[in-house]
Parts: sequence; C-alpha cells; structure tokens
Amino acid sequence: MPTPPTPAALFAPVFALAAWTFCILLLIAFRRLQAGFNGSVSPREYALGESGRVTAPVSLPNRNYMNLLELPLLFYVAVLLAHTTATATPLLVNLAWAYVALRIVHSLIHVTYNHVLHRFLAFAASNFVLLGIWSLLARAVLLA
Repeated sequence: MPTPPTPAALFAPVFALAAWTFCILLLIAFRRLQAGFNGSVSPREYALGESGRVTAPVSLPNRNYMNLLELPLLFYVAVLLAHTTATATPLLVNLAWAYVALRIVHSLIHVTYNHVLHRFLAFAASNFVLLGIWSLLARAVLLA
C-alpha cells in the first residue's frame, strides 16, 4: 500500500489553483484599467456588470474568472473530503495536479487566442479528471 500523501502534498494543488485564480483577477483589473486609460471602454460600462460595449479582450478575463469560481468548487471540496476522510492517495494528488494544469491551460487559451475547440478540449479534459477524482473518493469513502 502506498504511503499516504502529506497534507502539504495534498493541498499544494489547491494553493496553486487559488493563486492562479488571483492572477486572473489581476488580469481583469489590468485589462479594464488599460481599456479605461486608452479610452476604448468607459467606466460606465461596468455599472451593472459588463455592458455589450466592453470589448472581448477586456471581458474574457472576467468570464474566465467566473469559470474558475464555478466547477473548481467541486475540486476544492474533493480535496477537503480526501483530507478529512484520510482517503488521499498519490494517484489523487497526481490527478489534482493534472486538474490544475488543465484549468491553467484552459485559462490561457481563453484569455489569449480563444480558439473554441482548443478551449473546449482543455475544459472537457479537466472535467474528466475531476470526475476521476470524485470516482476515487466515492469508492474510498463509500466502500471503506
């Protein structure tokens, strides 16, 4: 039986994804300020969220940020569940890192060249990895 991962090993991907989420938040601010300073978007366009007049390069980081607060919630819960039930394994940690890497790839595609098929493939792959994490946890917790 493999040695269970340390809490640091288990939570490192969580901290990495949280840090990435903050990076995207900073990108939102950067792009909005840049658009405001160059006059392409008025601050009034954000009064009720983002109006249709906000350009794609400015709005995409915000949409990506919302993505990083949606399904990744299940990732955070899964890691906490693995820790509290002492069911974490090296495989789970590797899958957690794969999930984080795929979410970063998805973000990079989304906020740069935004090719829909490439973005979809990264998103779908990350979801399959997350499903794998939950499947491992379900088996470990429910069949223990």
